[in-house]
Amino acid sequence: MSKATILLIDDEAQMLTLLADILEVRGYSVIAADNGVDGYNLAVSKRPDVIIMDLAMPDMDGGQVAQQIRETPQTEHIPIIFLTGLLSKDIEANNKHMVGGNIMFAKPCDFDDLTNQIETILAVPAH
Repeated sequence: MSKATILLIDDEAQMLTLLADILEVRGYSVIAADNGVDGYNLAVSKRPDVIIMDLAMPDMDGGQVAQQIRETPQTEHIPIIFLTGLLSKDIEANNKHMVGGNIMFAKPCDFDDLTNQIETILAVPAH
């Protein structure tokens, strides 16, 4: 049985490559976009099981992409995990990855914690 498909959206090529490699080794199918517009389009066309994206991106930031995803009926249910350099490790630890109702990880993230969060999300039945 194949694991879930994860869409990665990040304008940093090294981060995309690192995350894709780690997730693929752990059995996930990975698709990636290096900007918010392409990421949104991939979300609509591929309908991944989980989206992991950077918050700070040029042109269309992660918050804008997430808003569009939530406003689109085909994608509104897809869980989103934000990765950001704007969040301190202390805030992340104190809030257990939930900030403003969103799942957030500070960069660089602990990949075991990230994988555990993905598994938790995937274990919850879709609405």
